[in-house]
Amino acid sequence: MVSTDPGDPEPFRLDDRDLCPTVGVEEEFVLVDPATGAPFPGNLAVAEAGRALGIDLQLELSTCQIETATPPCTSTSQLRTELLRTRRLAAAAATTAGARLLATGVPPLGPIPRSITDVPRYRRLAEHYRQLGDQVICGCHVHVGIPDRDTAAAVCNHLRPWLPALLALAANSPITDGRDTGYASWRHMLWSRWPSAGPPPHLRSAAHYDATVTEMLDHETILDTAMLYWDVRLSAHLPTLEIRVADVPATADDAVLIAALIRALVVTAHTAVHQGRTVTPVDPHRLRAAYWRAARDGLDGHGIDPVTGHLVPAPDLILRLLDHIRPALEHTGDYQQAHQALHTVLARGNGATQQRRTLTTGTPHDLIDMIGRTTLAET
Repeated sequence: MVSTDPGDPEPFRLDDRDLCPTVGVEEEFVLVDPATGAPFPGNLAVAEAGRALGIDLQLELSTCQIETATPPCTSTSQLRTELLRTRRLAAAAATTAGARLLATGVPPLGPIPRSITDVPRYRRLAEHYRQLGDQVICGCHVHVGIPDRDTAAAVCNHLRPWLPALLALAANSPITDGRDTGYASWRHMLWSRWPSAGPPPHLRSAAHYDATVTEMLDHETILDTAMLYWDVRLSAHLPTLEIRVADVPATADDAVLIAALIRALVVTAHTAVHQGRTVTPVDPHRLRAAYWRAARDGLDGHGIDPVTGHLVPAPDLILRLLDHIRPALEHTGDYQQAHQALHTVLARGNGATQQRRTLTTGTPHDLIDMIGRTTLAET
């Protein structure tokens, strides 16, 4: 997927400066009623309970959502410890407030509350975007350290072809209102309706990125830079690149896997940029088709190779990604763990596969219970 200047004889290798950037993860969760499984519109009470437990839980657009964040981590083992800690404390805060915490991209049971968190920014958002605000979607945002904004913009271009593969791997939202939507990631389908959602454009520089954002502000497709919902964006306040394509993963270990793959993908791209290697822009229509197929099939069908346009089994795209980033994973010491974790997911299925399996063989209550247990599972 990366094209190299024929005049550049330099072999692909990793530069020491790129070996191990920091990585941090933000996770959004659904709050549900423990008895009925219906969305629980009480994020203010959960956040207050979280403060008493020593965790800062962030409010989201809907009153039945809450968000956690890890500190920047230098290793995946440290990240795993932090993810288990934040999930455990968020679940305890939810229990204190009379709710249950679920790691799923959309509420599995309905009805979806039309209740916006009562803060000025969200009120303004709901007024401007109208019925688009009537949704509950939970994602996973991975922050990877990057040295400067021009490098970050160039790295974005190298990431674009791989975003559908990451979406397929992390898909964890097939069921809403008690019914299978037919999509592994219904969250993505809801999210894609927003005018600033989806992959970033092919970027010429950080200045091009900033000019595009300014134009979106002028057009009021975004009201502030936090409403830039691209699946990869430059952080407005941190020296990081933020990758936002994934559903919130079913387990903490799944989140560690996604974060490890993303960090290695950024390291691989950073090295390519440092060596002067360019990437051919992916046709926007083909990339959109690859996104749609990834959201529909997840791991249980086919994906579209964004470069060739060919349909291939979804696991093959994931394994191709693993091969592409293997040097970076080996240098960060994550290859063996990521290899094993990825093959475990491919064998048992991702969150979407597990949700469908549970609903097919059990009841809606069994589904809620399974998601609640896997949210806190330590494998």
